[in-house]
Amino acid sequence: MECPMEIVIDEQDIMVAAQKGFEAFVNLFAERTLDAVGGQLTQDSMSQLSADQITLLAYHIFRTEVMEGGFIQLIHNGYGPFIFLNPFAKAMRLWGARDFCNLVYDGRRLYEQYGEALTADMSDDEFMALYEQYEAFDDLDDRFIEMEEEVTGRVANYIDGHIELFAELRR
Repeated sequence: MECPMEIVIDEQDIMVAAQKGFEAFVNLFAERTLDAVGGQLTQDSMSQLSADQITLLAYHIFRTEVMEGGFIQLIHNGYGPFIFLNPFAKAMRLWGARDFCNLVYDGRRLYEQYGEALTADMSDDEFMALYEQYEAFDDLDDRFIEMEEEVTGRVANYIDGHIELFAELRR
C-alpha cells in the first residue's frame, strides 16, 4: 500500500539523514509530512494522511514536546487527546516499541487524572508551578529520556522497512 498524500523525498536526502543518525532520519520524514499538509496537523490534514504517517507525526510531536518540557508541556499544549485518546500507543507497539507503548499508557492514566487542570488557561508562572504540583509526571519524563534513543531507532527502522508507506523516493 502506498501513502495517500504525495510526499516525495530525494534518495540523496534520505542517505544524508541516515548518516546523521536515527533522529535526523525520523525528522526528515516527519518534517516532509508536515510540509505536505501545510505545516499543521488538523482534522482536515489528517484525513489526507495514512495511519502510519499520522503515527509518525504523533511520535515527532510527542518526542519534541517531552524532550523540551516533559509530559506536562505535552498535555498543557493540547496534545493529550491526540496522543492518549487515539491508538498511538498500540501503533508504537506494532512498530516494535513495546516499552514505549507501556509508557504512553502510563501517561494516559495520569492525563485522565490531571489533564483538565494541566490544560487550564494560566500564566507562565502558574505553568511553571505545575512541575512542582504534579511530580507524578517526573518518572514518566525520566523513563522516556532513558528510552528515547532506542524508541527513535525503532521508529527509524520501521520507516526504513516500509518507506513506501511514508513517501515516494526520487532517485
